[in-house]
Amino acid sequence: MRSSLVCPIGVACGAALVLPLSVPPGAAAAPRASFASASASADAAQLTHASSPAHRVRQGHSAVPGSTESLPLPERASDRSAGDGAERGLARRAVHPFSLVGVVWDDADEELRGSVRVRTRALGSHDWSDWQELSAHGHEHGADRGTTERDAGTVRGFTDPLWVGESDGVEIRVRAVDEPVGTATEAPARALLPRGLRLELVDPGGDPVTDGPAQAGAGTAAGAQTVASAGSSSSGSASGSSAVTSGLTTEAPGAPGTGAGTGTGAGAVQQAAMSVEEAASSAVNAEFADLGATEITELSKEETEENLAEYGEETEAAGAPAAPGATTRKPYIGPRPRIVTRRGWGADERLRERQFRYTKTVKAAFVHHSGTGNNYTCRQAPSVLRGIYRYHVKSSGWRDIGYNFAIDKCGNIYEGRAGGVAKPVMGAHTLGFNSSSTGIAVLGSYNATRPPAAATTALARLTAWKLGLHGINPRGKVRLTSKGSNKYTYGRKVRLHAISGHRDGYVTECPGRRLYAKLGTTRTSSARYQGRR
Repeated sequence: MRSSLVCPIGVACGAALVLPLSVPPGAAAAPRASFASASASADAAQLTHASSPAHRVRQGHSAVPGSTESLPLPERASDRSAGDGAERGLARRAVHPFSLVGVVWDDADEELRGSVRVRTRALGSHDWSDWQELSAHGHEHGADRGTTERDAGTVRGFTDPLWVGESDGVEIRVRAVDEPVGTATEAPARALLPRGLRLELVDPGGDPVTDGPAQAGAGTAAGAQTVASAGSSSSGSASGSSAVTSGLTTEAPGAPGTGAGTGTGAGAVQQAAMSVEEAASSAVNAEFADLGATEITELSKEETEENLAEYGEETEAAGAPAAPGATTRKPYIGPRPRIVTRRGWGADERLRERQFRYTKTVKAAFVHHSGTGNNYTCRQAPSVLRGIYRYHVKSSGWRDIGYNFAIDKCGNIYEGRAGGVAKPVMGAHTLGFNSSSTGIAVLGSYNATRPPAAATTALARLTAWKLGLHGINPRGKVRLTSKGSNKYTYGRKVRLHAISGHRDGYVTECPGRRLYAKLGTTRTSSARYQGRR
């Protein structure tokens, strides 16, 4: 079944409207291979048997940039005699190069009650890292229960991924917690670990490069229309690589109100050809940038208000109600920040499902930390994002990366889940509250580490613009309806801050104690960017 959606992005959007926006029953499972399957799909996996008893799944080894090596975690030798499966892992071993690591298991509703510790060997060296802990609370994220994405049968339980940098060796230990049961005289029972535990070693691939002229017609309304129209009918796996990451800020940007963007035009460096999936992902941003753009440039507040007025006019002409901010005589909206597009950070559009899914509006922004650690440079941030994307889709079984936006430690803002930066794209970030919200992840771990000022400034700028598109005051509170979480039962109506932390909707440490403490000043700054006193 195909559904229509009014996309006020000018002429180019007209063709994008025919893209399938809802997932037909059973269709969601098609792009992803099950662990139990040894077959390889066109855009998915090749199964290679290693000399060791554990086979290695090389997903996308030659078909797509990057790869995932998936290793089953057997019982450790000390537990085999007991047969209780309380500890699993792998001794030190050489593996294919990777940069991000995580653990997944079969049942998405089952929690891993225990510890997951890993250490890695730097690529081409004999240097092993210290033991590092993986957060075993991935169930806090993900699509809401009852949605097509959640119920597709492909979703798995998972830990937060950890960025370790280029590595070619790994050792891992997963141990269940001891949970006493019965009388005090009885020995404690050791909880079994989830079934199907696997170690996921993700190679995000190298930064893609551009060579050659732009595709004929790309960057024009007609070009967008032609390629997006093709995207509605093509069902095959397309070839071609993503665009180069360019113009990243590698130092903290200036104070609020100063420009952070370094690109020119609309990030118009393009490749000679674009796949159908790449064109569709880019076309939904056509009101802001040329087809194939690697970034959406920042605007002043005055330019943003003019752009918002045009947005409203185009929406009205298309027969749809304008966004609340677009009909306000003096809109409260922050200046549009510079945003690196999916093409800019090198998203392989063949990994995700082709359909875009939307919620009705955006009332709130939920702030997260990615939990991937702080051992990355800003030049590596696109690689971190590609690793998270691949881990969410190929390892965890999601339809796309879960976050709507990401921000690195230098304040660069990245487009997340595909569907359009100005649109209410349904994410998979805050279990129970993905409807009527947007999810923003600050790359890193901020429980003990203070978030950089550049990142919190970017957070304020992004929320001022994104919430302003929907007429939301960042200092205010909004009413949301829970789809079910461990904090609020299904159907319960709750009042939350328009800029909330993940922990406000779910019992979790996310976005980390130190980042959460910054949300009060972020709300104030965001409101000021909108022109509120």
